[in-house]
Amino acid sequence: MSGVVTDVVAQVRKVPGSSHSKKLRKHGKVPAVVYGAGKEVVNIELEHNSIMLALDVESFHSSILNLKLDGKKEKVLLRDFQVHPYKQKITHVDFQRIDEKKKLHTKVPLHYVGEENSPAVKLNGGLMSHVMTEVEISCLPKDLPNFIEVDLSALDIGNSIHVREIILPKGVELLMHGQDDPVIATAVKPKVVDIVEEEAETESAEEEADVDTEKTEEK
Repeated sequence: MSGVVTDVVAQVRKVPGSSHSKKLRKHGKVPAVVYGAGKEVVNIELEHNSIMLALDVESFHSSILNLKLDGKKEKVLLRDFQVHPYKQKITHVDFQRIDEKKKLHTKVPLHYVGEENSPAVKLNGGLMSHVMTEVEISCLPKDLPNFIEVDLSALDIGNSIHVREIILPKGVELLMHGQDDPVIATAVKPKVVDIVEEEAETESAEEEADVDTEKTEEK
């Protein structure tokens, strides 16, 4: 389950606007906002390198974060971030304040386990297709999981797991948005084309090895 996994240090951005945001980016800063919980929107700025590293951590995207803003602390959730179209730079970040007494809606990643021990893979040489990588949930902040585990160890070729079969942590509900019961993972046969290509590559490598051996013997 999630707790406050990391601190996010920020400063109030006193001058709003796109021109000032460009200046911030040139000096290694990232413009951002924090909103929600019935309070006013606050423009803030972050250290680019720090937030870049944080965004590489999966749990940062699905955890309650401790935002340190000019000496004060607020609990927030990462809601969005924008990346430069061709540079490895974060250009903007959105945080939402949380109310510990109100349920929040967010997406959490799915972690698939057990596929190497499944009949599909272990006995029949099949492959697992992960159709979904995340699900949307509703829960109180204290119940927010960093991820939800999905066990694939019972699947055989042709079997699937649907979203309603996920075992949810206590206090967590799925948000379906009108969807019936979509497949999240399925066990499939390996493509015949892939097998043929692999065999052809093996035969080609063996033939090349034979030719090299013959040339060596001639010398």
